[in-house]
Amino acid sequence: MSASVLYDAPGPKARRRNVIFSIVGAVLIIALIAWIIMTLGAPRISANGNETPGMFDPSRWDILSNPLLWDRFLDGVLNTLRMAAVAAFLALVVGIAFSFARTARSQWIRVPTAVLLEFFRGMPLLLMILFIFLVFSTGSYWAGVFALAIYNGALIGEALRAGIASLPRGQKESGLAIGLTMVQTRVFIEFPQAFRQMLPIIIAQMVVLLKDTSLAYVVAYGELSRTVKNLQSSLGNNYLFTLFIIGLAIYLVINLTVSWIARFVARRSGPKLGSTTAGPNVPGADGTQAISLRMANYGVDQSGIGAALGQGGGGDSR
Repeated sequence: MSASVLYDAPGPKARRRNVIFSIVGAVLIIALIAWIIMTLGAPRISANGNETPGMFDPSRWDILSNPLLWDRFLDGVLNTLRMAAVAAFLALVVGIAFSFARTARSQWIRVPTAVLLEFFRGMPLLLMILFIFLVFSTGSYWAGVFALAIYNGALIGEALRAGIASLPRGQKESGLAIGLTMVQTRVFIEFPQAFRQMLPIIIAQMVVLLKDTSLAYVVAYGELSRTVKNLQSSLGNNYLFTLFIIGLAIYLVINLTVSWIARFVARRSGPKLGSTTAGPNVPGADGTQAISLRMANYGVDQSGIGAALGQGGGGDSR
């Protein structure tokens, strides 16, 4: 049967109606695009009666041949990437630390960490940048880096905590049964699986972090959006639309590239670490043996593992 389970296959009238709606929608979209282009291309008349050329007039685009313009934009792109790269690394470190503290057994660690997480998540990033810049006098670069790292680290920490909480309880129990401590179980068994499960969310947050570097303009850091503003101040409002289009195109290229890398990594991440390591085709591959193999890969002392397996084998022989 080709009919969908959720709804019946459309009949002749429904198909004809869908075609009409599609044509009308396409015409409206084309008309909207044409209206926007005509509006932008029309000359502007200011309040004092002066006429300025439209946005597509060649006089607004003659700066594209100036190499100094592209040098300024290159500096802005490099400053943006430099801040985003350092902030992303620190955000991962902060997120991992928050996830471990948030899932600690002691309430004296878990509860204050939860309060800090809610505070950092609820504080606007722009105010956090200003606060760090004014209170700690770190300079514009490090104010943006620290604010981005703390804010996004709090979000990554919550994502990792959710990933750890979603794991089957048997993962932790198996680690404890083979003689690992709570910390070793968290580090070598639970955390790698949670990180792999939350990897698409973490990478998506890195894309958001890259775009949020534009908020560092408030402390006069020379990132891409600040570069556009500075160029507009020096060249005049006649080139505002041109500079905006160039900055928009650069942001789109960078963000689409990072998004493509995120999708590529998500596809290449392979099977979840929570699956049986020994594989379904290996006879006798139970959960304890799978964890034992994983601990061997991490170089963990397996003296307790051997004892646990020996006890298990003795029980089966009886």
